Amino acid sequence: MRITMVGTGYVGLVSGACFADFGHQVTCVDKSTEKIAALQRGEIPIFEPDLDRLVETNARAGRLTFSTELAEPVSNSDAIFIAVGTPSRRGDGHADLNYVYAAAREIAGSLKGFTVVITKSTVPVGTGDEVERLIRETDASADVAVASNPEFLREGAAIRDFKHPDRIVAGTDDERARKVISEIYRPLYLNQAPVMFTSRRTAELIKYAANAFLATKITFINEIADLSEKVGANVQEVARGIGLDNRIGSKFLHAGPGFGGSCFPKDTRALIKTAQDFEAPIRIVEAVQAVNDNRKRAMARKVAAVFGGNLRGKTIGILGLTFKPNTDDMRESPSIPLITALQDLGATIKAYDPEGMKQARSELSDVTYCDGPYSCAEGADAIVIVTEWEQFRALDLPRLKREMACPVIVDLRNIYRPEEVAAHGFRYESVGRASQNATGV
Repeated sequence: MRITMVGTGYVGLVSGACFADFGHQVTCVDKSTEKIAALQRGEIPIFEPDLDRLVETNARAGRLTFSTELAEPVSNSDAIFIAVGTPSRRGDGHADLNYVYAAAREIAGSLKGFTVVITKSTVPVGTGDEVERLIRETDASADVAVASNPEFLREGAAIRDFKHPDRIVAGTDDERARKVISEIYRPLYLNQAPVMFTSRRTAELIKYAANAFLATKITFINEIADLSEKVGANVQEVARGIGLDNRIGSKFLHAGPGFGGSCFPKDTRALIKTAQDFEAPIRIVEAVQAVNDNRKRAMARKVAAVFGGNLRGKTIGILGLTFKPNTDDMRESPSIPLITALQDLGATIKAYDPEGMKQARSELSDVTYCDGPYSCAEGADAIVIVTEWEQFRALDLPRLKREMACPVIVDLRNIYRPEEVAAHGFRYESVGRASQNATGV
């Protein structure tokens, strides 16, 4: 199949590279001449494990190309995916669809023969209707079917998720479009990935509903973690105890500093606004959003409590800045409100992240960026683990203690056993578990 991918952001680049790896002929198009020139040189603008290898392999084989010009690839394509950004709109939280609509108008001017235009960007219910209206407004004779094919990729595991999906959701009532989409995903047949065909609006809502439900699970276990600390329970054992129930499941029941990233925060906001517009408010999701926003800054108070609420003159080392490991994505990361709150309380901040420090510099000021976890710990009164990168899971605790001014670890991801850390002479604070104090701090 001949495919055009409009947008070379996270979704567009990963999807385009994977489709090319399936054997399709893919052209990825972007307005940014700098980004396209970099991709043509083999430079990947985002960090995603194995994506550089996948792009290189398929570009070398001639299946994956990059361009700033949309007209020619569109006119030669069987399917065109719109994979541009839909950030939260300033002021009201709605998804900003300007890039989607601009892409639709430009696509309409170059269509030739039957073509399926597929929205892969995360968009509110009804967006596909407007995309179709714009295309037909531009070219009333266009032989086109507009479909929705939301993505369900986890940053840090996106290539595996794409090639081994739980399901493929495709929203269209057009039989010809169904055949094209089935052919595009045919290479996944041996993986037995179910293709679920629905109406277009149903597919659009499935994406938002899925993200909102996962965000709800995270927020639920975070509130249970707070209760666990008050009553002397262990939230990890609570999560395991309820997660073994097949009706609940164990995923997304890991207590922490709150969810972030490019999807959950903006998608819950957009779903809330859509529900309000249709006079069907989703109170559960509204509460999830409010609790999550409050939690991120509350983690700073957890750090301050170790020092009696006073962080004046204290140096705090932050391990992990990105919203999750195996990505360089700083969007809505819990580290941002945590660090700003610590600074408001008078703390001096040092920080280290394996991939996110370049992006962090544009988000955070007055932070000393370090070249490793031990230089970050040097002279620190406390180390706060914010992102569960693998290299933080087996730190040399005796060395860490020697570097620090005060042996305190605040582990917001519960990656260590409390008794193990305390045995090395630390005061150890985690989330939803009892404190361990071996130092009298």
